[in-house]
Amino acid sequence: MKAKDFEQQFEAGVDISGLLDLSKAKRVLHEQKRVNVDFPTWMIESLDREASKLGVTRQSVIKVWLAERLG
Repeated sequence: MKAKDFEQQFEAGVDISGLLDLSKAKRVLHEQKRVNVDFPTWMIESLDREASKLGVTRQSVIKVWLAERLG
């Protein structure tokens, strides 16, 4: 299919998901890299309390808070 035809179908609201190969799709700027950070015990305990209140993991709390601060 030519790009022009693909674009026309997309703009017309046709479901084009079957025409895409998503096996190698990537989210730009969302690649993950592991890092190690040392926190004082009191900070870990506070993070764990907050995570428990929210029903999520400690890692989730850290990610959300960092994203809020950096975003």
